[in-house]
Amino acid sequence: MSETQVMDPDWLAFHPNPKAPGFKLPKGAVDAHCHVFGPTPEFPFAPERKYTPCNAGKEQLFALRDHLGFARNVIVQATCHGRDNRAMMDACRAAAGLARGIASVGPDVTDAELAEMHEAGVRGVRFNFVRRLVDATPKAVFRGIADRIAKLGWHIVVYFEAADLDGLVPFLESLPTVIVVDHMGRPDVTKGTSHPDFQRFLQLMQENSNIWSKVTCPERLTADGPPYDDVVPFAAEVVTRFPDRVLWGTDWPHPNMKSHMPDDGALVDFIPRIAPDPEHQQKLLVDNPMRLYWA
Repeated sequence: MSETQVMDPDWLAFHPNPKAPGFKLPKGAVDAHCHVFGPTPEFPFAPERKYTPCNAGKEQLFALRDHLGFARNVIVQATCHGRDNRAMMDACRAAAGLARGIASVGPDVTDAELAEMHEAGVRGVRFNFVRRLVDATPKAVFRGIADRIAKLGWHIVVYFEAADLDGLVPFLESLPTVIVVDHMGRPDVTKGTSHPDFQRFLQLMQENSNIWSKVTCPERLTADGPPYDDVVPFAAEVVTRFPDRVLWGTDWPHPNMKSHMPDDGALVDFIPRIAPDPEHQQKLLVDNPMRLYWA
């Protein structure tokens, strides 16, 4: 067993004592975007990783779930673990049906490995196009994976930055599954919602009914900092226009945050600012994730 891996010296660890949210989540709410890091040495980080985070294991994730008032989690494979999905799968199994997983796989993944992941609770794969986080993967490789996981009823989560969307549209429109876009495609909020970049993303969703969006990570998108006023119009527009195709999650333990570490309780209090009425809140937090991950 390897030794504990020491986090990067500039790494910001997750908030040690998040506040209790003022917003009461609807019964059965799902945190539909979160991660686990390690803990090492039980689940070592990948040699090819671009960063070394703090340990943030399943026990801490489940404690946060209960503290904030969520009932379930969707655990997305963290890039620091590469294609070794054991930590994520272990967390899903430990949740006893209250968690689902999103895996990272390569073209060499076997049918037996996919079946094992499905048994553990995995229901999708993530394609990461953010070059500062992962090495580039040819789209043909991703397409081959997409065709295989479609047979399992899984979907695809895609992570990209707004400037790269134009070049990705033909590929995204060719995929055979539901697609979930992380963090609204990371718009530049300083440009405003009327900017062609964000309008292009809305058009993509309008023209492709299989494309969903996570209205997540105001702490990443903001230019002004907490309480993230500059992100509200973007997320609110996506929720209003596509109420049946939106998801929300904490992004705990907030990998690669450089400006500040958000209070997860304050992030929950951001929800009614982008989904102000109970009907939209119910869809965003309960109905949509249950339909996609537990149907």
